[in-house]
Amino acid sequence: MSNTVPHAALSPARRVELLGTRGCTVWLTGLPASGKTTIALALEVSLLHECVAAITLDGDTLRHGLSAGLAFDAAGRAEAVRRAGEAALLIAESGSIAIVSLVSPYRADRDLVRARHRLSQVPFLEVFIDVPLEIAKERDPKGHYKKALAGEIPSFTGVSDPYEAPIQPELHLTTNTMSVADSVTLLHRAVGRATAS
Repeated sequence: MSNTVPHAALSPARRVELLGTRGCTVWLTGLPASGKTTIALALEVSLLHECVAAITLDGDTLRHGLSAGLAFDAAGRAEAVRRAGEAALLIAESGSIAIVSLVSPYRADRDLVRARHRLSQVPFLEVFIDVPLEIAKERDPKGHYKKALAGEIPSFTGVSDPYEAPIQPELHLTTNTMSVADSVTLLHRAVGRATAS
């Protein structure tokens, strides 16, 4: 006779009951150089200071591991978003806060991640990190826009590939008019609401 607990017995509601906390995914999307990673890491630090388990899944980091070898065409981007979404869902199901910082330029790909979270009854917050393209080009901390404009990087979002902005994100942050601290405060409140429900 087996003493193992069937996975079905560990529903999201049961996990919340056992842990006393609910996880969620905070999905930051926006143009390259919009400020996604800066805000994601600041939010992670803010949550950890309050003893809330959180971890950031950054697009660049994921490309070196989980999504290594994927192309930057539409199919490769879709698979990168899918993988990040599945990783975030596992983290959120564990009762932690998964913070994803990923350009994820196509609306349909983000919607599939949202649907997976909904199916698993895990809160999903889509956050549009909005900045005018010209300001993103001026920031260009990694020099990617310069290379893309020179034709050295094909299929670069904002130059040769489109970015489809969220239609109804849970939060819309304009990083050219808001400070990182103000953005984190709004995100922190949104996480609190999502995990309290």
